[in-house]
Amino acid sequence: MTDLVLLAAGGTGGHLFPAEALAAALAGQGFAVDLATDARAARYAGHFPARELHILPSDTVRGRSPVALARTGLALASGFVSSLALIRRLKPVAVVGFGGYPTVPPLMAAAVLGVPTIVHEANGVMGRANRMLARRVSAIATGFPGVVDADPVLKAKAVWTGNPLRPAAVAAAATPFDPPVPGGELRVLVFGGSQGARVMSDVVPDAVERLDADLRRRLVLTQQAREEDLERVVGTYARLGVRAEVKPFFDDLPARMAGAHLVVARSGAGTVAELSAIGRPSILVPLPHALDQDQAANARTLSAVDAALVLRQVEFEPDRLALELHSFASEPMSLTRMADHARSQGVLDAAERLAGLVRHLAAGGAVATFRGNSA
Repeated sequence: MTDLVLLAAGGTGGHLFPAEALAAALAGQGFAVDLATDARAARYAGHFPARELHILPSDTVRGRSPVALARTGLALASGFVSSLALIRRLKPVAVVGFGGYPTVPPLMAAAVLGVPTIVHEANGVMGRANRMLARRVSAIATGFPGVVDADPVLKAKAVWTGNPLRPAAVAAAATPFDPPVPGGELRVLVFGGSQGARVMSDVVPDAVERLDADLRRRLVLTQQAREEDLERVVGTYARLGVRAEVKPFFDDLPARMAGAHLVVARSGAGTVAELSAIGRPSILVPLPHALDQDQAANARTLSAVDAALVLRQVEFEPDRLALELHSFASEPMSLTRMADHARSQGVLDAAERLAGLVRHLAAGGAVATFRGNSA
């Protein structure tokens, strides 16, 4: 009988993409994989490589009012009871969570039943759901080094694996950086995460309008924009005579990243991991209102090695962006250096590292004796 690993992920595509990468790695090692998630995230899971998809009750903490907390507590309690029944029926050899509140019920249930458990923390700081689980799970896998070093208890069961990359990103990483040449095209990719970001539509077109005519002629833009912003963004670029492709969503984003000279984006964990693996320079604008400031922490990992320029959202305004675009266009070698620095941070085998940890714990090994993929 094939050993089964239950993966738990939810909330956003950012949680599901690394879970998908791990699922592929585990399948390659002979494991069966099921996915537990909530109804909200299930829309991203249509092509998830799982034997079966399990929708569990869950909710996110949306406020501090007694009613909101009670509603979330009831949903999580219902999910916990359902998870106990599911795990008893499936008998997985391990349960792996990727963050978000939908992971809490199945991970808690697995811990209670004595099943080896792992949480993967993709960001540079630990999220709230993973913090709830951290002391109860068997191991903590991290996307960045040193995430839990300040807590000796958590550090003792932490393993740095990197962030698992979807297959399209691994494939794109094989594309070498095409250095821009003085007076030649400057290919810029702009996006704001799986749901887009209005700030990109508000700032980037106005910044492009501030560029001199020669640079605008050289510019080749690919930009993600929300449906409600699409008409005005497309209209601005058409009026300026800028070559631009603007869509609400690109399903081949890693390939487009590989074709870019410069990426302007938010700094979610998946974006930073793919920029590093593919090796592309970037201007990163961390999401400003996140409670944990996780995107700021992610962005610092690239800015610290001069692979990215990080602008706070209050700094990300048309005049400043136009200045930076002009600077990069005037000194194209700086983009080549940043690309090299970004690639130095890439972890192409993160999914295999994490699969090795799963295999080690499922076989009864301890975190302290894990020695990478050879385990």
